[in-house]
Amino acid sequence: MGLMDRVNAFARRVPTWVVYGLGVVPLAFLVWGAVAGDLGVDPVKAIEKRLGLLGLQFLLASLAITPLRRVGLNLIRFRRALGLLAFGYVSLHLVAWVWLDMGLRWSEMAADLVKRPYVILGMIGFVALVPLAATSTNYAIRRMGPVGWRRLHRLAYLAVLAGALHLVLLSKVWTAQVLVYAGLAVLLVALRLLPPLAPRPRTAA
Repeated sequence: MGLMDRVNAFARRVPTWVVYGLGVVPLAFLVWGAVAGDLGVDPVKAIEKRLGLLGLQFLLASLAITPLRRVGLNLIRFRRALGLLAFGYVSLHLVAWVWLDMGLRWSEMAADLVKRPYVILGMIGFVALVPLAATSTNYAIRRMGPVGWRRLHRLAYLAVLAGALHLVLLSKVWTAQVLVYAGLAVLLVALRLLPPLAPRPRTAA
């Protein structure tokens, strides 16, 4: 048994609840940091940024499942958990902006939705994720059919591009971290557009 087979065999034994449990650990650390006052001089911005980054990270991880499967690493059973964690953190990022940052000042938020490109992109990413989260159940797949469900879930690629551009426009300095996230988003979308490689024909011994 090769290394990839061993990793796949181990992954099959890992319950999906483990992914959910590990996924909320960063949130627990963030809450602890807020309570302990360890988030710097602007804790609201720190919370908002961290939640947004976590949402983008989990979204990138969920979209990496398919290209990884093409090279033999089968983590498909964790894709739903990663996607829902991404939606959860993006939702909390939006709540932090609406409640903690903007203080429920609806008129100012409405103005930002028109004049600030990074806010528009962030909202596009969130809206694209809503139907994906709503149809993440086995029941939804049966109702829509596998083909219709897969077509709808292509919205994840719109969401990841919008999220990456949202981060780029928010960043005053293009750090290596920002460029890596943007590059990964573009790469994953490009891999989605490329057809899978056909298996090599076996030659007779």
